[in-house]
Amino acid sequence: MMLYICRWILALIIAYAMGRLIVKVKMPSILGWLIAGMVLGPNAIGLLPQAFMDTSLYKVVVCWMQCGFGLMLGTELVWKRIKKYGRALMITTLTQSLGTFAFVSLVFGILFKFTGIPVYLAFAFGGIALATAPAPALSIVQEFHTHGPVTDTLLPMAVLDDVVGIAVFFTVNSIIAGIVSGGTVPLYMIPVMIFLPIAIGIIPGITAGYFIKRWHNKTQTLAVLLLGITVTMLMGLFFNTCVFSGITLNYMLMGVTFSACFSNMIPEDQLDELINWFQPILGVSLVIAIVDLGAPLDYRLILGAGLYTFVYIAARAFGKYFGARIGAKATGMPETVQKYLGLTLLPHSGVSLVFTGIVCSTLASAEPQLSAIVKGTIAAAAVINEIIAVIAAKKGFELADEINK
Repeated sequence: MMLYICRWILALIIAYAMGRLIVKVKMPSILGWLIAGMVLGPNAIGLLPQAFMDTSLYKVVVCWMQCGFGLMLGTELVWKRIKKYGRALMITTLTQSLGTFAFVSLVFGILFKFTGIPVYLAFAFGGIALATAPAPALSIVQEFHTHGPVTDTLLPMAVLDDVVGIAVFFTVNSIIAGIVSGGTVPLYMIPVMIFLPIAIGIIPGITAGYFIKRWHNKTQTLAVLLLGITVTMLMGLFFNTCVFSGITLNYMLMGVTFSACFSNMIPEDQLDELINWFQPILGVSLVIAIVDLGAPLDYRLILGAGLYTFVYIAARAFGKYFGARIGAKATGMPETVQKYLGLTLLPHSGVSLVFTGIVCSTLASAEPQLSAIVKGTIAAAAVINEIIAVIAAKKGFELADEINK
């Protein structure tokens, strides 16, 4: 085990170095971290082997880090800051999420109609496509100190997008399971998967807020934060493994709730100071999360990508960009949000691979050939899209003039 841990640390150091190198060509560090994860992961060099990634230690650390970078989102969910965008934020989230689901489902429905594949499979692609992976865009926010309307809209939207994505995807998956008579997550588990992570973060968050409000010492504040994240993560693990072992809870959403609770309990100047203190931990959390995101990706899938992969990438990008643009324009959001928010919503791979695994397990016994279509298409799209999406997200912030603000 010690050898595995040393190799993991070495992989993270190499990833960090690749991030620094890629900055030299004016690309975001995350692209270096992502490529490093892909190259050093089990499908290439194998410095980070699958056997280690399957261990409890690795999974626990990654879950902790997911809770940790949830603070970047949760500390933005201060009611005073987001209430001016409240209605517009909700509407734009729905137009870009449900718009992507509808458009991708429509495109694949037409394609499958002419290729003899069951049309219901199109909705599986739509359900996978609507979700956004927040970590890549958030790492760009962190690295380039972005500030402005696009950033202010993206951060809370990343939370809402997760909630909509879970609700729509698992509803679609349950319907498909009913059609093919395979196993699935029962419909009653959908609200559990949405609201349980939120409930888990509330008590640690309120408790942390009580102490942080009274303590202004850096060491004490960080100790409370680290303990709070740990307690939140352990509560999540308990429910995930002992109570609802058949589902995967969203640890980032737990961290978001935890931090949103204390963020609304303390003065804004104290919150800004706390965020500055937490920056080094947040940076490490993001590197680990992005390397973990890249490690399962197989670079060889780029060579085998077919028509479905490119249709999926193009249809999803169209749905995200124009869905966000339509919602932002209809609600009178700033012009930069209307034009460029959609570009920051393109990262996708982490969530898409989780959803793909669930759909494939639903289809595997009754329709293995359909399972293979979904797995091959999304796996290849995850590799290609993530590289394109990171570049597009940074470009979106540049065009909105929010970098280094």
